[in-house]
Amino acid sequence: MTDERPGGIDMKTAVWIGKQLLRMAVLLAAVTAAVFILLSISPIDPLTTNVGQTALGSMSPEQVEKLQAYWGVGVPPAERFLSWAKDFLKGDMGISLLYRRPVSQVIGERFISSVWLMGSAWVLSGVLGFLMGILAGRKRGGAADRLVSGYCLITASTPAFWVAMVLLMVFAVQLKWLPNGFAVPIGTAAADVTLGDRIRHMVLPVLTLSLTGISSIAMHTREKLAEVMESDYVLFARARGESEWSILLRHGVRNVALPALTLQFAAISEIFGGSVLVEQVFSYPGLGQAAVTAGLGSDVPLLMGITVITAALVFGGNTAANLLYGLIDPRMRRRRGR
Repeated sequence: MTDERPGGIDMKTAVWIGKQLLRMAVLLAAVTAAVFILLSISPIDPLTTNVGQTALGSMSPEQVEKLQAYWGVGVPPAERFLSWAKDFLKGDMGISLLYRRPVSQVIGERFISSVWLMGSAWVLSGVLGFLMGILAGRKRGGAADRLVSGYCLITASTPAFWVAMVLLMVFAVQLKWLPNGFAVPIGTAAADVTLGDRIRHMVLPVLTLSLTGISSIAMHTREKLAEVMESDYVLFARARGESEWSILLRHGVRNVALPALTLQFAAISEIFGGSVLVEQVFSYPGLGQAAVTAGLGSDVPLLMGITVITAALVFGGNTAANLLYGLIDPRMRRRRGR
């Protein structure tokens, strides 16, 4: 018998979910504390960076004192962090020092653009990487294996920003097939921007993130599938007369799907890391570009808010992978039940 909770969730599953939520809270606290410490020891002077040395020299001491109070200069780091954490627990992320607007509004606007960009690149790189891995691992040492492995080795050692600049020069500058940056056409009112306009501006950033994100999932899937196809039980299946297509689906794909899913959900952090550079190259107004602006401008409330959101996305992706394990492999459900 299993202790069922209302809604059909057994006690062990509820305890497991509670542990995952507790781990997420501890992770967010540790990440935000680490980011705040790094900002505190940063050599960047927020007044000089955002106001300018010349402008500061022409101000009166009273004006400089007001600016120092606005940017939190002279306030102990521990006091600033505890004040921020207290407001955050109340649902208040603070006011962005650079944009002079609530952090939640700035993140909300940038989050929509980043979700479309990173989500499209994540799905495209995962699907293409998995299919390329199957194609290469089906026959180790074959022509497809050499072609896919060569492509993955090249892209894995190529910086994302370099790929972005090459695509920008070829398809936007020379061929003029696609726009050279931004998320919408320049000078167009928000009400006049169509879905087609947004998709055209997303093509190059998504393509950049996808091309550089395929290698890890493809090489991992290729190696796992090659081991399966060279195993004894696949040899026995061939001896029984099973077709190669049946062996590939029943024994190959089913055995490599779970590791590939794990790796793909873990790649969410890599997608975000790559989007920071890609958004800078294409001037794409997403969370990555906002994080760079906040870091260089010492906008602590905005950077802390972005940190919490991105850390929650990464941890949520890993938790989603754990929940999907039971759907793919019934043995995971039985193990969790025990």
